[in-house]
Amino acid sequence: MKALIPCAGRGKRLRPLTFTNSKPLIPIANKPLVQYAIDAIKKVGVTDIGIVVGDNTRDMEEVLKDGSQFGVKLTYIPQEQPLGIAHTIMVSKEFLGGDPFIMYLGDNLLQDGLQSAVERFQKNQLHALLFLRHTDKPQLYGIAVVEDDRVVRLVEKPKVPPSNLACIGIYIFSPVIHEIVHKMKPSARGEYEITDAIQGIIDTGGRVEHHTLQGWWIDAGNPEDMIEANRLVLQNLETNIEGYTDEKSDIRGSVRIGRGTRVESSTIRGPVIIGENCTIRDAFVGSFTSIGSNSELISCEVEYSVIMQDCEISHIEKRIDNSILGRNVTITSSSRRPRSHKLLLSDDSEAELG
Repeated sequence: MKALIPCAGRGKRLRPLTFTNSKPLIPIANKPLVQYAIDAIKKVGVTDIGIVVGDNTRDMEEVLKDGSQFGVKLTYIPQEQPLGIAHTIMVSKEFLGGDPFIMYLGDNLLQDGLQSAVERFQKNQLHALLFLRHTDKPQLYGIAVVEDDRVVRLVEKPKVPPSNLACIGIYIFSPVIHEIVHKMKPSARGEYEITDAIQGIIDTGGRVEHHTLQGWWIDAGNPEDMIEANRLVLQNLETNIEGYTDEKSDIRGSVRIGRGTRVESSTIRGPVIIGENCTIRDAFVGSFTSIGSNSELISCEVEYSVIMQDCEISHIEKRIDNSILGRNVTITSSSRRPRSHKLLLSDDSEAELG
């Protein structure tokens, strides 16, 4: 079995962050988003993984390299235009060959693993298995109709939903999918829809079943979901303090502090993760915050935020909350005093706050 992770999307809902960051590489709890997909796939024993890339090829290869640091082998597959999820299967045919494969969209995060779904796919000799989740907004998703554990119909973003079981972007396919996508035509919006491909398997007599998630799931496609994904991952953080903390600092809860980091005269309330070679001085770092390596927080307060690497926040009186800061962002103070700050700053930004 192989795996395929589509990562060629441009992340328009995350702009301006994605003008300078590839969405799959935005850190969640100081780890690239796509690495959670890689880790989940590796846990079921699949190590041959194709990464479908667009104009973000260089960024992806610089960070993920050949995958050996994760214990997998990565193959980069170019997709010149993002023409839909089924199109990623078309451009990946040579890599996938005649093997069954897991398709795991690179912006998904889920609490449950893949093991039970893979076992069901193999035991029942399925042609496709879909990951589904109950949703209270079925009009926003591809919706599955299920009869006797089999998926019998799919409807994309229905105005009148036939069920509340949403397809969440993780699938397992047999090689029969290649015959289906080869015959497909683009939809009205000009894309090759994965729901149409799965419906094609059903219509030709293929056996399609589902795995319904019980734990949490996040499609981290916008800033709010990124911050929520950071919170959900940090819930399970284990304390590991490798850096220096002085006697004047008060550290409580689950906190991870990287090597070379110094925490002085500061209060930290976990869960919090702080990368390597950071300086935290006279600061408050509140729950569900991640701070990237080589960052400096002096005389400031942050909480429930994602702060990427190489950032500087100094002498800010009001608390920074529910925010995302891109790489190499600098925030300093001025004489004016607004009540609060909510920030979404891309790489190399500077903000002067009152």
